[in-house]
Amino acid sequence: MTKKHKKTLCRILAAAVMLAVLSLVDTHRWLLFALHLIPYLTVGGDILLKAAKGVKNRQPTDECFLMAVATIGAFAVGLIRTGDFGEAVFVMLFYQTGELFQSIAVRKSRRSIGALLDIRPDYANIERDGVLERVDPYELAVGSEIVVQPGERIPIDGTVISGESALDTSALTGESIPREVQAGDTVISGCINLSGLLHVRTAKEFGDSTVSRILELAENAASLKSNPERFVARFARVYTPAVCIAALALAVLPPAVRHFCGLESMWAEWLYRALTFLVISCPCALVLGIPLTFFAGIGGCSRVGILVKGSSCIESLSRACCMAFDKTGTLTRGVFGVREVLPVQGVSARELLQTAAVCESSSSHPIAKALQKSAPAPIDRTEISEVTEKGGMGVSVLYRGKKYTAGSLRLMESMGVTVSAPPYSGAAVYIAADGEYMGRITLCDTLKPNAADAVAQLKRAGISKTVILTGDTEQAARSAADGAGIDEVCHSLLPEDKVEHILRLKRCAPKNRTVVFAGDGINDAPVLAAADVGLAMGALGSDAAVESADIVIMDDDLGKTAKALRISKKVMNIVRQNIVFAIGIKLGCLLLGAVGLAGMPLAVFADVGVMVLAVLNALRALNTKNV
Repeated sequence: MTKKHKKTLCRILAAAVMLAVLSLVDTHRWLLFALHLIPYLTVGGDILLKAAKGVKNRQPTDECFLMAVATIGAFAVGLIRTGDFGEAVFVMLFYQTGELFQSIAVRKSRRSIGALLDIRPDYANIERDGVLERVDPYELAVGSEIVVQPGERIPIDGTVISGESALDTSALTGESIPREVQAGDTVISGCINLSGLLHVRTAKEFGDSTVSRILELAENAASLKSNPERFVARFARVYTPAVCIAALALAVLPPAVRHFCGLESMWAEWLYRALTFLVISCPCALVLGIPLTFFAGIGGCSRVGILVKGSSCIESLSRACCMAFDKTGTLTRGVFGVREVLPVQGVSARELLQTAAVCESSSSHPIAKALQKSAPAPIDRTEISEVTEKGGMGVSVLYRGKKYTAGSLRLMESMGVTVSAPPYSGAAVYIAADGEYMGRITLCDTLKPNAADAVAQLKRAGISKTVILTGDTEQAARSAADGAGIDEVCHSLLPEDKVEHILRLKRCAPKNRTVVFAGDGINDAPVLAAADVGLAMGALGSDAAVESADIVIMDDDLGKTAKALRISKKVMNIVRQNIVFAIGIKLGCLLLGAVGLAGMPLAVFADVGVMVLAVLNALRALNTKNV
């Protein structure tokens, strides 16, 4: 609790004690009025000042103005008719209690986003003449060499020049397992160096680094308002003046009509009803509860490594009916693995894998690395000689007295090697020894371990159609779709083709339903922008992702796509609950107040009580870990 909150709480308690003591005092009405002004001004003085400033600035229709008018009116009724001034103090007391609850709730939800703001490093270390100096990271140019000591945050994105360490990435990704890095690895700003000393060459300026872009995005999250928030803003602008006019009419018209008809006018009674009507009418529950729900939802998402650009993104995601995926890097690891080994008769699968690894032992191509990893035995590179690269087709080596060749079908045909394997449209390596065909190894991009489970969770959460949009071959795309449980496959697509397919899916979607595209953000910026909701996977280092996507999943966990969808649905359910609850209670109590069946205690509940309940309900959106 902040100092401001503590001061407010002390004022509330002091006013409550004074009000309790005054309830036992029986004295002259004017003296009692003066005594009640002490607790009233103690707890409500700031509200009166805000109301006065609103009138001065020609914006007198907020809740402070309504509370000031209602409580001052209650004092007037006490002087004229009842002699009871406790209600005016009680209304202000309860209102300030509700405001305190709301302020604490907002601070709690801000803390979840504020925790993200703590990841911005204040300095960078550079080494001069063997001495480390702290400098402002804004001053460092691209290509500068910085030193990150154990316990410090990496200030700027870059590449490790020397050193080995483990990085705590939890503030950015929500991932609790440290990430091991060494020379040549890319590191991003905001991560904490846990162990070894790292020398890093910066790849960006500080303002363009990952942490700076994320903080800018988080700070601007409120700028994209949802439909319910825009409705509340329009509603409050029309509603508040309307109820002020209605309250004035309630105070004047019925007694005037009664006086005209020769009946007792009952001015004090109808003034009391009008003031009760005003207290009931304060739209605090809507004006505070709805934005707070979205704010809490955005904060809750950030705690689990999901960065949301604004409340409109949460609303759009909650209405999703179709989700399209990029394949490589999103559904799959982006790393090749051996799919099938087809040796000819007389050659074992082990021998074929070992031969392929020997041929590719000097290459850094992704397919070559996959074959090297699949070698059943260590490779003795001293026995390899006469390595000949066949541009874009394969490689030949001399190994233990034989000439081995590994490469494409085109390479085999150019060498006159007869291939007995059936046609294959995906990634494949054909192997020959001294011009004799040995067999074929097919490879594929391996699915992420949780891909099938993530897609199943999405379908349980309400996604009725899933689609792969990929530039890969049909066979590779269908293999990934079958493994992950995807409904539709669109393969061999250029980036502009993906955009066309997203637009087609949007046209086919039911009214008021949305289409989501999930991609790795590196080459999918146009599609992320074209979808109703662009969801970038593990794209913290991608400028295109942060710019184009509506939601960024800050690690590579495909399961968080379903989590983001469930969180969005939970937030929208809370929003709807608060709207129905607030408007329903307000309308019922307004009718009771108008006919004289609701006094100030019920009016206070209809205003502050409903607001407190709406705020407490909104705070449920912060709890996202178990959604």
